[in-house]
Parts: sequence; structure tokens; C-alpha cells
Amino acid sequence: MNDELDNIVERYARRKGLSGLYSAFNADVVLQRQAWQRSLIALLKEVRIADFSDLSILEVGCGTGGNILEFIQLGANPERIAGNELLPERVEAARQRLPTAVRIHPGDASALVLDDASFDIVYASVVFSSILDDGLQERLAKTMWRLVKSGGGVLWYDFTFNNPNNPDVRAVPMLRIKELFPDGIVHAKRITLAPPIARRVARIHPALYAALDFCPLLRTHLLCYLAKP
Repeated sequence: MNDELDNIVERYARRKGLSGLYSAFNADVVLQRQAWQRSLIALLKEVRIADFSDLSILEVGCGTGGNILEFIQLGANPERIAGNELLPERVEAARQRLPTAVRIHPGDASALVLDDASFDIVYASVVFSSILDDGLQERLAKTMWRLVKSGGGVLWYDFTFNNPNNPDVRAVPMLRIKELFPDGIVHAKRITLAPPIARRVARIHPALYAALDFCPLLRTHLLCYLAKP
């Protein structure tokens, strides 16, 4: 494991005390997830994807499998889904949580030994913002692009503004996304009400969350589909 991978493991270990912020019992987490679902469906329709059942999907940095479960609920076939995860405890949790047909590949996603053009969609959710080394970001992007079929694409979700209170992550703006995937045809949406605001307003009323989420200037993440010609 290279130095940056070791550093990522250490940084995630420091975040364990914050896990309560992302509990599904928190109103802001539920509202953000619902908004992500609506935006994802709208983006997929924009790129003419209306059915997951025949698509092969890989998620890099799949964590405990929450996103993969979302894809299954949208109709994806577990036998055509694969996940990758660096942290051993998350690999084990994903294997326990997901259908056995889902293949989980542990370890460094940038070094995945899989056939070229194996997947219609390769997804990364808040992965690149946790990689502070430019070289590892670039190797991972190259691997993801290699694994995507022509006519498929990289699906991306990550934040585009730095968090001054968290030195363990780094924002990934659109310019950097285009550098990482220079051949991708970009379809993008700005989504996700800024989490500090979301936590406060969700305690008051869901309607207030929806009203503030209507303002693009208060959204902190990019949801992108990078189509491969």
C-alpha cells in the first residue's frame, strides 16, 4: 500500500467519531438522499438511461453498499453489479448487507484487475475528495475510464467547495473533473443543500429545507455523467 492509501485509511479512522452525522435517522440525511435520488433519475433520463436492468455497474469506494442498494431498487440486476472498497471492515459489511450475487473487490481501486470496457457505468461517490494526492486521483480516473464501455459513462458525485473545518478532504471543482476525464462528454447538475445549513433547517421543517435547496448557490456538490464516446 502506498503512502497516500495509508493516509486515506488514517483519515477515515479519524472520521469514525462523526458517523452519527450520517445516520439515516437524521432528517437532513433523509432529505438529502431523496434530493439525490430525484437528481440522479433526472440526470439519467437526460443521457437516455431509463432502465438499469441490462446495465453492468461498478462502484469504486462502495463503502458498506448503500448506493448499490439504491441501484438495485432502481432495477439493477445484482448479478451485473460490482463494488470496490479499500477499508476491510467496510468490505465485510458490504458483503453481509448486499445480495451474494454482487461482487465485491477489496483494495486499491486504481489497481483493479478487471477487463477493459467491462461496465456500462462506473460510479464514484465522494471518493476523489478523500484523495489528497493528485497522482492517485489521476491513476484512479484512468482506471475508471478504462473499465467503462464505449457508449457508457462515469457517474460522479462529490463536493465542489472546500470545508475549512476538515483538512482531510479536498473539493473537486468542475475544472478538475474535466482534467481527470478529458475525453468525457460532461452532463452535470449542482445538487445537495450545504450540509451545515441542511442540519439546521431540517430540524425546523422539511418545507424549509426544500425552499433553501431551490437556490443553486446553496448547493455544494456536483452530480455528473461523463459519457464515453
